[in-house]
Amino acid sequence: MTYQHLFVDGTSAQLPLGKVVCVGRNYAEHARELNNPVTSEPLLFIKPSTSVVPLSAPVVLSARRGPVHYETEIALLIGETLSGDVTEQQAKRALAGIGLALDLTLRELQDQLKAKAHPWERAKAFDGACPLSVFIDPAHAAALNALPLMLKINGEVRQQGSSADMITPILPLLQHIAQVFTLLPGDVVITGTPAGVGVLHAGDQLALSLGDLLKVTTEVTNEVA
Repeated sequence: MTYQHLFVDGTSAQLPLGKVVCVGRNYAEHARELNNPVTSEPLLFIKPSTSVVPLSAPVVLSARRGPVHYETEIALLIGETLSGDVTEQQAKRALAGIGLALDLTLRELQDQLKAKAHPWERAKAFDGACPLSVFIDPAHAAALNALPLMLKINGEVRQQGSSADMITPILPLLQHIAQVFTLLPGDVVITGTPAGVGVLHAGDQLALSLGDLLKVTTEVTNEVA
């Protein structure tokens, strides 16, 4: 799989990969587990397209970066421009695909940056920081507000949640982001992570699922010197 272009249901969506808009603290229990305040307004940050790698490929750990934490998220592929005040129907029409993502995070570095009131990009936007699955057509999903999400590591459930648990649901989230900055065709929105985040280790076997709609397996390896 290449990320020069994006695919929905195995067919090219004819969309070049754009930016990845990330949403922090969109699950209350995750915010609490990191001792962060639960906010009513979405916390937004961006990963560049260079951070995206296929989720089906091994997750490569680099000793230069230190411990890497996993955050499993529902990913949304944007198929039409969204900008300014848009209706919920416009947001729904612009949704071209639903997938899975890992928001990889250098948590120790992020904590250091937060303590200095510095931006998070060094901890969140490095090359390979956004493993991304293929996408499925949203028409396959019975309801956007009831998408189940799960991560198993070595057969053990580590994260489990649902889009029903989001503080800001999927379509209102797209509406909010469009008021902050324009979403373009080929952009991806990752929507926050449920509780249960932790450190990845070489040899870990990961199994991510979006209910019965999408299942992806991958493994964690060390960088080859």
